[in-house]
Parts: sequence; structure tokens; C-alpha cells
Amino acid sequence: MFRHLMTSTALTAGLVLSTPLLAQDEPSAEMIVATVGETEITLGHMLSLRAGLPQQYDQVPPEVLFKGVLDQLVQQTLLMKAHEGDPSLAAQMQLDNERRAILAADVAEDVLNDVLTDAALQEAFEARYADADPETEYKAAHILVETEAEAKKLIEEIEGGANFASLAQEHSTGPSGPSGGDLGWFGDGVMVPEFFDAVAALGEGGVSAPVQTQFGWHVIQLKETRIKERPALDEVREELAGELRQAAFDAYIAELEAESTVARDAGDALDPALINQTDLLEN
Repeated sequence: MFRHLMTSTALTAGLVLSTPLLAQDEPSAEMIVATVGETEITLGHMLSLRAGLPQQYDQVPPEVLFKGVLDQLVQQTLLMKAHEGDPSLAAQMQLDNERRAILAADVAEDVLNDVLTDAALQEAFEARYADADPETEYKAAHILVETEAEAKKLIEEIEGGANFASLAQEHSTGPSGPSGGDLGWFGDGVMVPEFFDAVAALGEGGVSAPVQTQFGWHVIQLKETRIKERPALDEVREELAGELRQAAFDAYIAELEAESTVARDAGDALDPALINQTDLLEN
């Protein structure tokens, strides 16, 4: 609905802002910007709706966006007042879920914000990197072929003086073939174990025996090694913050569950296929 309103209100870019808002010197979320009968619409309602809009609305001129949001809230209020009787089952379920989600998010935000102190981030950083063993990174290239016999033949050619990169460009079936098989720099955990173990066993400039992985047969050349530098806190701040948030969230949920009675037996006994039977909401 709002997308349609924004399309139509784009023609009214020259309109001025709401008079009630301009009449105030110091805007606040409680400021009344419109009334529909006895129902008040505040600047806070507008800002809440605005905060949930997709990013593309950042490009909409403020005078257009303001009117579009206010029109949306006025129209919704008119429709709400026109509603007679109890909400439909589908509407009631949606209202329940949205209230649950909004209040849950309000609590979660407080929990997660409390844990993100500079001291906590520094402590997490030190725990992760201060006493960590130096990590070796490897720069390697490979030639990927389908059979061990092909790999052995390529090794013979390399031992005879053939250029590794040229052979990779000619024979490798992997995506790095056109670039001479170059894989760039990587550390432990990036490559499959069989491949990484073979790389780690090589000396710089060395070429491996045929190595089999789920992708095929590899001939690997180790070009260089280096010790990975410890990152600065700012480089890993977001990663650490995410981990702290997740740990705090998990701990808080566990605490709430321990203090509550949560019984899932009735749901666990149902056929999981029911999750797709949305027509039950039409009853």
C-alpha cells in the first residue's frame, strides 16, 4: 500500500509540511501531527513507520516522504475505524505475532546493548588474539584434473622443466585455471583437509604428489608462506560484537527458559507438514 502512496505522492513534491508540526519549536515523538476523529497520530508514529521502510526510500525527498507516511497513517486509521466486529482469525494471529515480536525485540535490544561495552570488546579481543599461536598462511597454486594418471603425467612434465602456470592454464578444470592455478593466500580451515595438509607439508617452491579430494585430483605448488599478523581491534570489532551479542542472547534465553515452564509436546506430536497449511486461517 505504501509503495502505491509514494508513487502517487511523488507528484506532489512541492507540498509543504504539516501545519501542526511547523507550529512547534521543538519537535518530539509525542507531537500530534494529525487527528482522525478522536484518534491522534503523532510524529512518533510517523518515525516508527519510516524506520521500517526499505533503504530505497532514503532517496525520496523529505517533503514527499513526509506526506506519504502521514497519508499512509491517516488511511490506515480510517480503515481501522471502519472495521466492525472482532478481527478475522488471520488478522488476530498476525496481531498476536506482531505484538510478540515487537515486545521481544524491545527486551532483546536492551540485553544486547548492555553487553557491548568497550571493556567487553577489549576482553574478547585479548582472549581471541593475545595468546593465540601464530598462524601460518600459504600462497599456492594447483592444477585440477579428473584422474590420478593425468596428475602424475603433469608432475613428470613439471619435473622436466615445464611451467606450472602454463600447464594449469592448459589442463586445469578448476576455476583458477585461467589464472595459472593461483589460489592466493589462505590459512587453515579454508581448503578441504586433504588439500590443506598437502600444502602444509610442502616447502616453498615444492610440488606435491597427486592429491585426491571430492573435486578431483590436484597437483599443488606452494609458492610462499607467511605469519598472519594480529589484526587491530577495529578490524574485528563487528565480528566480536556479533559473537558477544549471540552469547548474551543465548544466555538470557536459557535463563528465561530455566525460570519458565516451556512445554512443546503438543506441537512436537503434530505432522510438520501442517506448517504449510495456511488455509486453516480461513476458518
